[in-house]
Amino acid sequence: MPSTVPAAAPGTTPGALSGAPRQPLLHWFLPTGGDGRDPGGVTAVQGRTDAATRRPADIGYLSQVARAAEQAGFHSLLTPVGLGCVDPWILTAALAQHTTDIGFLVAFRAGFASPTLLAQQADAFRRFAGGRLRLNVVTGGDPVEQRAYGDHLAHDERYARTAELMAALRALLAGRDADHEGAHFRLEGARLVDPAVQHPVPLYFGGASPAAEDVAAGHADVQLLWGEPPAAIGERIARLRAKTEAVRGESASLRFGLRLHVIARDTAAEAWAEADRILSRLDPEAVRQSQARFAAMDSVGQARMAALHGGSADAAKLEIAPNLWAGIGLVREGAGTALVGSHEEVAQRLYEYRALGVDEFVLSGYPHLEEAYRVGEEVAPRLRALVDAADAPAHRKEAAGENVRPAENAHHIEAAGA
Repeated sequence: MPSTVPAAAPGTTPGALSGAPRQPLLHWFLPTGGDGRDPGGVTAVQGRTDAATRRPADIGYLSQVARAAEQAGFHSLLTPVGLGCVDPWILTAALAQHTTDIGFLVAFRAGFASPTLLAQQADAFRRFAGGRLRLNVVTGGDPVEQRAYGDHLAHDERYARTAELMAALRALLAGRDADHEGAHFRLEGARLVDPAVQHPVPLYFGGASPAAEDVAAGHADVQLLWGEPPAAIGERIARLRAKTEAVRGESASLRFGLRLHVIARDTAAEAWAEADRILSRLDPEAVRQSQARFAAMDSVGQARMAALHGGSADAAKLEIAPNLWAGIGLVREGAGTALVGSHEEVAQRLYEYRALGVDEFVLSGYPHLEEAYRVGEEVAPRLRALVDAADAPAHRKEAAGENVRPAENAHHIEAAGA
């Protein structure tokens, strides 16, 4: 039985998308493994310290973080997935009852449940939470953790399975029947009963390997990137755009999101003093053990993060680009870089990434409660002002009736259901 849920057809974008926002979307992170002033392990059980988990990840505290992010103007909350995290589906369903408007970017591990079951969960969530759902499809890059879940596939096989799952999941959420026979899933007559298709669910995806980029080009709405120097981000965006156009056609659009930590203060000196404090609190043995664990992973993205600092805790070597600091990645898996500086400097660096083609930012800071207010109230308005100022000449020409070329990123379009 051949699959009826292939990658998006040439000339189309996979998700139901509309609009053309000038301003980037800003998301915040939920510390579901515990929170504190210092970084630590996130998705795995290793690397947790008392300082990093001083505030337990209970519904009381996480609802405070969610409401703070909502009040500070963030669009949605990224909820991680892994052995060291509470279950994202159950947590976000609970937090939806403690918030009003903020969305949830729910991460799940591809391949641990059938596409049909995942579609049912997502459809129920979007129905009962008023459409406040985005999905972050996580393939997994730590073989040790994957085996703990019962998954023994090799790296590229995992991404092939992810591609099958994303195609079937998208069809089901769009209200179509899904018959699929592939190497990893066989679905016959899969469908949702009266799906809430008025709330499209964008699919976010991450991965830096060639296999991952093929999946992004064929199936993702938003490709998530971890914070690297601007030149590296620009190169990845250009390559992924070319791959996407080759698969979907020239009119296709793949949005890009950047995952970063933020250490912003009124002055640059204050911000770097906080970075120095964090660095001084890192246990050398915890750094050694964390780096050994990261080195055993088969994640290309994790390898790229580790290469930025090389395992060195030398403060002079950790600023790898203007205001981009790699100290977080000494102990934290995944996103390991932070923008450090005054509110103005951090906003300027974010704007520079925006000019490269980054459409969305997933931000965080320690502790996540207080920093949600700080970043939302101090950095976000400055970033929006920079975008408005850059767009002002084009808007004046449009108002005067002149024919102006679209801005470089005007073809990037907002995901509906926001």
